Amino acid sequence: MSGEDENKAEVSAEQAEQAELCKEEANKCFKEQKFDEAVKFYTKAIELNPNVAVYYANRSFAYLRQESFGYALSDASKAILQDKSYVKGYYRRAAAYMSLGKFKLALRDFETVTKARPNDSDAKKKFLECTKIVRKLAFEKAIAVDTKNVADTIDLEGMAIEDDYTGPKLDGDKVTLKFMEDLMECYKKQGKLHRKYAYKILLEVEKLFMQQPSMVDINIPDEAKFTICGDIHGQFYDLMNIFSLNGLPSPDNPFLFNGDFVDRGSFSVECIFTLFGFKLLYPKHFFMSRGNHESVTMNQMYGFEGEVKAKYTEQMAQLFTEVYNWLPLCHCLNNRVLVMHGGLFSRDGVKLDELRQIERNRQPPEDGLMCELLWSDPQPQEGRAPSKRGVGVQFGPDVTHRFLKDNSLDYVVRSHEVKADGYEVAHDGKCITVFSAPNYCDTMGNKGAFIVLNGKDMKPNFTTYEAAPHPNVKPMAYASSIMSLLC
Repeated sequence: MSGEDENKAEVSAEQAEQAELCKEEANKCFKEQKFDEAVKFYTKAIELNPNVAVYYANRSFAYLRQESFGYALSDASKAILQDKSYVKGYYRRAAAYMSLGKFKLALRDFETVTKARPNDSDAKKKFLECTKIVRKLAFEKAIAVDTKNVADTIDLEGMAIEDDYTGPKLDGDKVTLKFMEDLMECYKKQGKLHRKYAYKILLEVEKLFMQQPSMVDINIPDEAKFTICGDIHGQFYDLMNIFSLNGLPSPDNPFLFNGDFVDRGSFSVECIFTLFGFKLLYPKHFFMSRGNHESVTMNQMYGFEGEVKAKYTEQMAQLFTEVYNWLPLCHCLNNRVLVMHGGLFSRDGVKLDELRQIERNRQPPEDGLMCELLWSDPQPQEGRAPSKRGVGVQFGPDVTHRFLKDNSLDYVVRSHEVKADGYEVAHDGKCITVFSAPNYCDTMGNKGAFIVLNGKDMKPNFTTYEAAPHPNVKPMAYASSIMSLLC
């Protein structure tokens, strides 16, 4: 008997049969895009028979669809451990590495697949595509030098407004309420803002964000209303529905949008210019936190970079990257509520002053406070655990309670996760998730939600809503060819 066989668990014929039935049920759920249910059934199959590589590989694929890239990576590796000749295990692990931006490791697995299946055209295509990505990144790194900012290369004066342009126009280079109303109407009709005005907005909003600290303190008067929105993900028509339900932003109706404004949805350009426009119009009453999707790797993969290039230019895509680097990382409301996109930290004792002092003008790192603010997730059990995403950390109710006590806070609000009702209250009411993109990616069937509170009691009140109709442009329409490697 080989060493590998000795490590196999003993499984009865009945257990093996039941495991196969669970796998079949899981496959059915997967086809119906019920990924949570699929994971549960694959897990049951694994519990009954932990020796089958297919079960781990299939669960890995379900985790990929849930964006639980860390779990997907772990399961793909387990599939390979069960059967080193199981090609699909390498496929799944490569996809997980790609999703985490670890392209060299993905290339190694794609190479293994092509060697095992030299006549497999799909495997060869994915190997070549991944090779191109790795070479491109290596080339960009090799030629990278300390050049001046993209913003300094923009020649606004050299951009003429054509005579036949009938879209929204800035009033003396300033964003006005009329401009914002015209812009939203233009976007509803699938119109386009002139590139000169688009660049102007980006240059002005970058200056504004550069002046802000990494943690912004917000004062909400006792009787004043304040609204917190979660992920929008390029779902412009749902953003318009939020304003329809809750009123347009104004000094009397302030908003905080908590990251992930773009990617996935194919109206990301429309979303981000609407949000940036309101930031310029009401700089002291409209706030934006950075999400994990306001980054180069995410934008390259999940559609935003491709959308900007299709609707404007590559130079503008680079400028967006520069602007996103200056987005604040979190906001503190009335010294009582901390709002961040992801979550809490891998160590105790973090104080708000540390968050204020984070040097944020960069791409999100793979660990540390900045990373965790953008990537972490709560978990129901006590303590901490490795992140299901492969980045950040999972934190339990005890971690939340200690952090709140250390910083004299009431609760935290975060986003980052799809929730069936658009929101979830966890950790004894101390950790609230809000997600504002209903029927995420046109497939999830979830509601969207936003939070309204007032300065006096800071009590969160939830409004939920269904998805709004949108033009027939599918999510991920501008996604990178990288995404074809994840199927």
